[in-house]
Amino acid sequence: MSALVCEVRLTQGRFTLEVSLESDARVLGLAGPSGSGKTSLLELLAGLRHPEQGRIVVAGTVLLDTAHGIAVPAFRRRVGYVPQDGALFPHMTVQANVMYGAVAVSDAGAPDRPQALPALEAVADALDITALLTRPITHLSGGERQRVALARALMARPQLLLLDEPLSGVDRARKLAILPYLRALRDRWHVPMVYVSHDADELALLADEVCLLEGGRVTPSGHRDSIPR
Repeated sequence: MSALVCEVRLTQGRFTLEVSLESDARVLGLAGPSGSGKTSLLELLAGLRHPEQGRIVVAGTVLLDTAHGIAVPAFRRRVGYVPQDGALFPHMTVQANVMYGAVAVSDAGAPDRPQALPALEAVADALDITALLTRPITHLSGGERQRVALARALMARPQLLLLDEPLSGVDRARKLAILPYLRALRDRWHVPMVYVSHDADELALLADEVCLLEGGRVTPSGHRDSIPR
């Protein structure tokens, strides 16, 4: 059984996103030009948009099956979504932002959720944000914000982590500093990821498999070494 099965069709004006893919990759890279539907696909996986028809299965759990009237709401999907800007709460401290993910799990009350949450200390240590926990979000650098956004997503115990160009807003030096943390998440937490990026080198360092999305269609996926540069 594939870790991720996604067959969806979404029409937005003259644009149609029609995707059919299955993957067992630890990190599935998603590349393609602007306007090809990458963010829309992530939003469908997260439950933030609803297609006319489709089926989404994550780790054996059916999240969407329009043919059978199944549409699990976003807050019950156990899908962590980190948008480009991180979407952190500026009026909260780092720790409050990170723990918001755990609160969201508790409030959802889904019966199939594991009872034990990841320890804040373990997540903070993995992403090297322990020293930042008492700081306000407004006092963080771009790279620090991205690590906090990742920590918040992990605290919700996701079955799938969606990352929408998480390093697009940081310079090359910070990007090279953050990539090891992403590899550590892949190897230590074993949470499958869908990772969107325009940077072929970034995908080559992180992804096991890559899909190219063009004009709302996915071309055959392949090994990360096949990424065009």
